[in-house]
Amino acid sequence: MPRGKLPLALDLPRPTSWLDQPGVSKQDGAYEALRAAILGKVLPAGSRLPSSRALAARWELSRGTIETVFDRLHAEAYVTRVPGSGTRVCAVVPERFLMAGFDLPAQSAPDVGSALPQPAPDTGVRDGLPFVARRADAALFPSASWSRCAARALAAATPAQLCSADPAGAPELRRQIADYLAKYRGIRCDPQDIVITTGIRHALDLVARATVRAGDKVCLEDPGYPAARTLFTLAGAVPVDIAVDAEGIDCAALQAHADASLVYVTPAHQSPLGVTMSVTRRLALLDWASESGAWVVEDDYDSEFNYQSAPLAALKSLDQYQRVIYCGSFNKTLFAGLRLGFMVLPPGLRPLLLRTLQVTGRSVGITDQLALAAWMEDSAFVRHLRQARLAYKERRDLLLACLERIAPGRYSISGQHAGFHCVLWLPPGSDEAAFCARAAQAGLALQGLGEFCQQAQLPPAVLVGYTALSGAQIRLAAPQLAQLLLQI
Repeated sequence: MPRGKLPLALDLPRPTSWLDQPGVSKQDGAYEALRAAILGKVLPAGSRLPSSRALAARWELSRGTIETVFDRLHAEAYVTRVPGSGTRVCAVVPERFLMAGFDLPAQSAPDVGSALPQPAPDTGVRDGLPFVARRADAALFPSASWSRCAARALAAATPAQLCSADPAGAPELRRQIADYLAKYRGIRCDPQDIVITTGIRHALDLVARATVRAGDKVCLEDPGYPAARTLFTLAGAVPVDIAVDAEGIDCAALQAHADASLVYVTPAHQSPLGVTMSVTRRLALLDWASESGAWVVEDDYDSEFNYQSAPLAALKSLDQYQRVIYCGSFNKTLFAGLRLGFMVLPPGLRPLLLRTLQVTGRSVGITDQLALAAWMEDSAFVRHLRQARLAYKERRDLLLACLERIAPGRYSISGQHAGFHCVLWLPPGSDEAAFCARAAQAGLALQGLGEFCQQAQLPPAVLVGYTALSGAQIRLAAPQLAQLLLQI
């Protein structure tokens, strides 16, 4: 063999298993056969394929089909085609770097996933699925008015605004948020105290990065919001579970943890129990934070949707010690994909958190911020909240009336005064997991309260989300849920 020449490829028998599959074209079959031969190293790197004429005759296909297959392999970087040199297998097989799922030899890799906290159980929340539809109904969002405001804001935007260098967010939006908080949540703050985020989880992640050191104690509600626990744990915190009762987090239990650096609470409509923290508990919590030097993260979860009376003013409104970090989210009030939220920061924490935000990257688009600012200035945000509150109340009432009509005395309800969900308490001694499994067989998705508990031992219950369901969906699914209650 002449020096420098590679041998011709081995004779490739006709791949019957590829070419004679029902529903598979000859071209696709030939392509898959050659691709498999390359990936399996039957055709090693650098080897030359038979000519298209020879391979067409051998496989009983037209030469045009083989040429098309060669071109396809070339376009996907499996082979090179050089005039006078033929078609050769590339030295690098792209699947080793770009593809997942082809059956290549397994290679060991460090097991980093097993050390991470488990995903939060709210990942199944979605619109239209009874009864995990506990979020804002995007169908209620007034796209037309938003589009008008967005177009007007973008047309009026200056190059300086579009290239905003302010890490805290668009000043226009922060002014509108400060005005809203003063009127509706009792919070008197300056726009410079506000930082724009992508939502609650982004805010919690920033707070954890900025304030928590490895080994710090962080007090969390039990039961509570699982994502908060995950984020603080990833920052190196040691979670401390504090029980929740009918008045909110147990402040007496907090006294044993004066060395904690932070406590996270959802006082407006506790996640997941739905209780509202009493004024007495709020004052006790603020006293504890002042004495221990801890931060209080207030997630104002579900505060906008109270169906019986005006909600209590935010915990932040009582914060004379400047220990509360207030977190809000437009994702929760408008639609989940908006990805806009905010924090109100104590003055002493603002520089540190802004530095953290600049290091990790500002991830909120300026056009969305300007659009929301214009929409709020037009009073459209407050109008939407009123309309959505009425719609959600009607859906709640429809659900509760159906359960009461079909299964009276077989359950109890709490947390129904506000928010996107209520807690359905099952008869004593019920098997919570078995009830959820039977619901799944009936086409209903339910989350057991136990999924949100760490140390807490609570009676069997499930969360029932209803806000992102239509009236027709509730009228269909609520009787099914009631029938399941009758079977316990």
